[in-house]
Amino acid sequence: MKSILVVNGPNLNRLGLREPEVYGNFSIVDLEKYVHQRAEALGIKADFFQSNHEGVLIDRIHEADEKYDGIVCNPGAFTHYSYAIRDAIASIQIPVVEVHISNIHAREEFRHTSVLAPVTTGQIVGFGKMGYELGLRAFV
Repeated sequence: MKSILVVNGPNLNRLGLREPEVYGNFSIVDLEKYVHQRAEALGIKADFFQSNHEGVLIDRIHEADEKYDGIVCNPGAFTHYSYAIRDAIASIQIPVVEVHISNIHAREEFRHTSVLAPVTTGQIVGFGKMGYELGLRAFV
């Protein structure tokens, strides 16, 4: 059975409270339940993690290289400027799929650039929580 780590970056713990017109009305707990349900239906194991701290996310990405078959990663605002997370992704051997709930290319200009995209397997944007399912499906 494939094992996937789902990593969520800063402010995703505020889902359902922060800009629901952009991110939806579901909470981080709802998202975690959804991810586990979708993973089970796809016959894979998914572990779910969220942190607002860059170093903690980097540590989890490094650890994933030994424990998982891949990562579905919503890096939040770190997408646009974290060369440290970019380097962490580049340093591991497992594939990483970048996911965003909103369409970052249709929002403010600073959100249009992902410094992570060049070192990820692919990017899924704008499909709400279904983007996580699409990310999981990429590993099936």
